[in-house]
Amino acid sequence: MMSQSNHLLILFIIVLISCEPLVTTFDDVEDAVLYEAKNVSSAPAPNGLLNVLTWNIRFGIGRLPFFGDSCGDRTVMTEKEVLDALELVAAKIDEINPDIILFQEVDRESKRTAYIDQVQWILDHTDMNYAAYASMWKAQTIPSDGIGRMDVGNVVMSRWEIESAERIQLALRTDQDALTQMFYLRRNVLKTKIAIPGQEQFYAVNVHVTAFATDDTKQKHIDQFKEVFDEINASGYDFVAGGDLNSIPPGAEIDYCEADACTGEEFHTDTDGGPHKEGSYFNNFENEPTIMRPLYNSYNPAIVLEDAVTGEHSNTHSTSGDRLWDRKLDYIFTNQAIVSGTGTTHQDAMQLSDHAPVSVSIVLK
Repeated sequence: MMSQSNHLLILFIIVLISCEPLVTTFDDVEDAVLYEAKNVSSAPAPNGLLNVLTWNIRFGIGRLPFFGDSCGDRTVMTEKEVLDALELVAAKIDEINPDIILFQEVDRESKRTAYIDQVQWILDHTDMNYAAYASMWKAQTIPSDGIGRMDVGNVVMSRWEIESAERIQLALRTDQDALTQMFYLRRNVLKTKIAIPGQEQFYAVNVHVTAFATDDTKQKHIDQFKEVFDEINASGYDFVAGGDLNSIPPGAEIDYCEADACTGEEFHTDTDGGPHKEGSYFNNFENEPTIMRPLYNSYNPAIVLEDAVTGEHSNTHSTSGDRLWDRKLDYIFTNQAIVSGTGTTHQDAMQLSDHAPVSVSIVLK
């Protein structure tokens, strides 16, 4: 006769076999998820120019005080709050009028954002027709702070059909214990091939690089990101690449501990200015001052380096809606010519996200 403990063990094994995994892991390279708008609109061939936008939309909650940033304490937003924020995002997209969008932090049926599929919602409420989605954090439940079900990732949207889309796994952090790493983000590069009329091979590449790693993960992510479009460029094809690189331009200021500190928090633990506040941007990685230089040296940026470093109108991020943009984290690069003067940081979108959209027009061959 079988003991009660054995019955429980068998039951536990059956549950494990029959259910989805608690946390989704990914292959090194796999197909991304493809989307199509409910009503696909006609998209004429571009007249020699391509308008591109990159934007981290902070999972469609505007500047609401989320617990993971901005010194907030909330983990779940109401459906009305999310839809109100998405309406503003859609209106800004219509105003900028891009042909291709590189999105970061887009939620798909996550508890924190009322289980709305934000990819489909944005497609159905803008002039964009097609999308590819690559998850960077997918779990049946996150056992922390009531976060629950989670699926958030990178998106490429296009007026024209996306012929192929690959999710390319980025390196995991090595400065975390095994349990934390199990439930933590699995970042990726999203590589898409877009059927632009008149263009034989055109690629759009999107990334969201680690922000808080204290090891060399950020260096690995940017190296892996560049390798993807280096290969495209070496093949003689055209590309636009960008996203939230969580890195400041070469020559920019580094220490943001004081700016990122919450009320009552110590932002430096020693009198000599270090070690820095845990989790504060850019203070724990020694290569930060030069990490972006290879991108600027090899390809054309939407915002030239001089303006990115010294121009107050090029900053794209701040940790609080009460503080003006104070650093640049978001970029677009291409192996095509940039239309002079079209690189724009849309700093008027202060309350729509903790990142400002960046757009540019590039010249098609």
